[in-house]
Amino acid sequence: MTSITIGFIGVGAALLLLVLRVPIAVALGSVSLIGIMEITSPKAALGVISSTPFNFIGNWSLTAVPMFLLMGYVCTTTGLTNGLFRAMRIFLARLPGGLAVTGVAACALFASASGSSVATASAMARIAVPEMLKHKYDAGLASGVIAASGTLGSLIPPSILMVLYGIYAEVSIGQLFLAGFIPGLLSAGIYISMIVIRCWLKPSLAGASNETYSTREKLYALREVWPLPVLIFSVLGGIFAGLFSPTEAGAIGALVSLFIAFTRNQLTWPAFRQAVVHTVIGTSSIFAILIGTLFFTRFLALSRLPTEMSDFVLAATGGNPYLIILGVSVIYIILGMFVESIGLMLLTLPILLPLVNGADMNLIWFGIIVIKLLEIGLITPPIGLNVYVIKGALGSSVPIQKIFQGVTWFLVMDVLTLLILVAFPILSLWLPALMWR
Repeated sequence: MTSITIGFIGVGAALLLLVLRVPIAVALGSVSLIGIMEITSPKAALGVISSTPFNFIGNWSLTAVPMFLLMGYVCTTTGLTNGLFRAMRIFLARLPGGLAVTGVAACALFASASGSSVATASAMARIAVPEMLKHKYDAGLASGVIAASGTLGSLIPPSILMVLYGIYAEVSIGQLFLAGFIPGLLSAGIYISMIVIRCWLKPSLAGASNETYSTREKLYALREVWPLPVLIFSVLGGIFAGLFSPTEAGAIGALVSLFIAFTRNQLTWPAFRQAVVHTVIGTSSIFAILIGTLFFTRFLALSRLPTEMSDFVLAATGGNPYLIILGVSVIYIILGMFVESIGLMLLTLPILLPLVNGADMNLIWFGIIVIKLLEIGLITPPIGLNVYVIKGALGSSVPIQKIFQGVTWFLVMDVLTLLILVAFPILSLWLPALMWR
């Protein structure tokens, strides 16, 4: 049996285990160990296991992962985001579908602080969806808007997915953060435009809102949400100004979030302890996946499968980047139905990066495309993770079928956004080029 055949069998076995819901780290690690033993020897496989994890986890850039997680969990557990939906509602509720529009805006701001799609969807579902249902909003729209808008946490910086992509693809994390800014705003803007147009054409989707607010109430609302803009400016502003690296920005963000919570008398010991526990659990899970995918990368490199596949695809497509992106999109949308975003990205990058490099595609632009595809996977039936997060938060108040029905419109908008980002790479590359001249 040739090494390439073993590589194909290994990829198929890994995908099968993931579909069967075997933990990603276990699936990739076990397949890689057996594959390396088959290609080389048991001694070589044990050598990889003993040396590789420590060398990789010692990468300084990875410290950004627990720091950004801590920043997001501090914001959640100390209540820094509690007034976000209420404040956005005061300014946006008069629009057609105003509460749904408010949900998009609140999710976008929350995503900037948390860096996590699941955390954003879970937190906002408990606040925004019951409020929309109380105002007679269509249940599909009310739940679908939060499920879809929660995915903005992957694209709007800072993003854990961008940190991991930057490390694996060996590109600047700071440039990735800048590259995701305009596409993230574009995604939110297209969501909002669709909601306003639909609710204007079909008012029954959203209950009528006759609420009016005084200038004093608006000023009070701004006072409630000032922590998030300050936190976002501290992190992104420092990176853009070159005051600190994206890795250091994670620590700065965690420190600033703790300081803000302290000044607002919201930093209690139970809240801090809960944030730290969640951070440790989340970091351990991500690092376990990283180690599993690192073994998988070594296995694929020994099998020469990525190189052979890259040569084949480049010959078949003539190196056309749009045909390559079409193929990658099909792969991600199909696998995204069954595999969560971090695992899917790290599973496929060892195979895709040689292909992208061979086609001389811009890795920053490709990274934004990949992250947008992962966003789509988070709400794609039958296993759209964010949909089940929303279902878990709402209980029996909205059927799962209704949530999937609600996200359909947002999936169409995501495809439109993806087409725009593919057609106009400048949307992703303008800010990085501007700041790194």
